[in-house]
Amino acid sequence: MSRSNDAADTTTGPGSAPPAANPAAPEATRKLSGRRRREVVAVLLFGGGPIFESSIPLSVFGIDRQDAGVPRYRLLVCAGEEGPLRTTGNLELTAPHGLEAVGRAGTIVVPAWRSITAEPPTDALAALRRAHEEGARIVGLCTGAFVLAAAGLLDGRPATTHWMYAPTLAKRYPQVHVDPRELFVDDGDVLTSAGTAAGIDLCLHIVRTDHGSEAAGALARRLVVPARRSGGQERYLDRSLPEEIGADPLAEVVAWALEHLHEQFDVETLAARAYMSRRTFDRRFRSLTGSAPLQWLITQRVLQAQRLLETSDYSVDEVAGRCGFRSPVALRGHFRRQLGSSPAAYRAAYRSRSQSEGRPPRELRDEAVLPSQLRRAAAALTGASAPDPGKPASDVYAPGRRA
Repeated sequence: MSRSNDAADTTTGPGSAPPAANPAAPEATRKLSGRRRREVVAVLLFGGGPIFESSIPLSVFGIDRQDAGVPRYRLLVCAGEEGPLRTTGNLELTAPHGLEAVGRAGTIVVPAWRSITAEPPTDALAALRRAHEEGARIVGLCTGAFVLAAAGLLDGRPATTHWMYAPTLAKRYPQVHVDPRELFVDDGDVLTSAGTAAGIDLCLHIVRTDHGSEAAGALARRLVVPARRSGGQERYLDRSLPEEIGADPLAEVVAWALEHLHEQFDVETLAARAYMSRRTFDRRFRSLTGSAPLQWLITQRVLQAQRLLETSDYSVDEVAGRCGFRSPVALRGHFRRQLGSSPAAYRAAYRSRSQSEGRPPRELRDEAVLPSQLRRAAAALTGASAPDPGKPASDVYAPGRRA
């Protein structure tokens, strides 16, 4: 799943969120400065960055594949700070260009940032702001979104990053509309992607935008990857508590919700437990988790259903009840939107895969339904014991309006 500001790509599949209002939209039409060329791609490298993410734009934009019908880009590999730059495995990189070369590029890619808690170099941030003001297209892959956010380029815009870091991005930069469900977000002159392989999806999208589907398809065949991947990050989310949640007053409410997914409650219930109005709770919750509370709650229920389908022999109707859905119809709709499959088809595929790998489906147990990390965190926050996954659920769950 991806979000693009392109009219032809506004909705990319069932369950896609409607395009967010973008206060920065007029800037997306800013004319490219005469000294910059769109086909010139600068990749900004920093010390401590992961080598896989760094290699993605180098491979996509730095290799001549004109024989396969892929138009050529001119690649400038730039050091975003003083070297030498050390990366994964303590490899030492020497970039042939510095920040001055960024001034010639019409596309600047920040493949990854070394730490979501570290502040990027001020010179690099200034170079990115200047490039954006001169009409360049700025791209952040995975944690590269933190560099774009630190430069102020994501303020008022939709963006994504690896689902594990989305809550931190949303909390640290509240002006950014973080959507942890998307594989990538194209907001015109600023683009961001989710983790690792989603960087390939975004780079292929850029080639498709510049040169059409045929060129992107030819490149995808050379890379032996799908030209377009369906779905988003929902299937990869886990149920552990966000990294920074422990110190937040809403931690207890989140822990309670995760322990009681089998019970009847909605977002209003959570707001009341937090002693907040629904509006205040929505705002605070989004800043904490990077997601609207209703969407988050539905996602957690779907993930609970996914685990029960993998680890138990409950019928789909029983799974729906044990995950707090009002009816099996509600479960099927949300399950298909998030995972691209019906619950029954998902269970059949999972069991077939397990048998082909020579391992029987897991037996139902606490650890399968509620990970140990979450149970420990929830117990520490609430003083409660681990939940009973076999506890019957109420039959009422009102999903309300979609986030």
